[in-house]
Amino acid sequence: MNPDDISALPLAPLSRPSSGASGKTGFWRTFRPVIDLEKCVKCLLCWLYCPDATIELDENDYPHVNYEYCKGCGICANECKVGAITMVREEI
Repeated sequence: MNPDDISALPLAPLSRPSSGASGKTGFWRTFRPVIDLEKCVKCLLCWLYCPDATIELDENDYPHVNYEYCKGCGICANECKVGAITMVREEI
């Protein structure tokens, strides 16, 4: 494999949600990403860039957020090129 050819690499999230000592981390966030499926074009950039792998795909390949682990960093909303993800303040 040519080290300069990234097309041969498998498409996968960068990490997995924690299941060890830190457990569910969703309560850490102050903002939550909300995905508007009407605007979503299934480009999967949110899924690819999520550092905690909390974006999951349904049976139709639409992304959904696993809020038990999402820390609300907003990277998914920043990477969404069609504005389908907005960050909404968590209610206390």
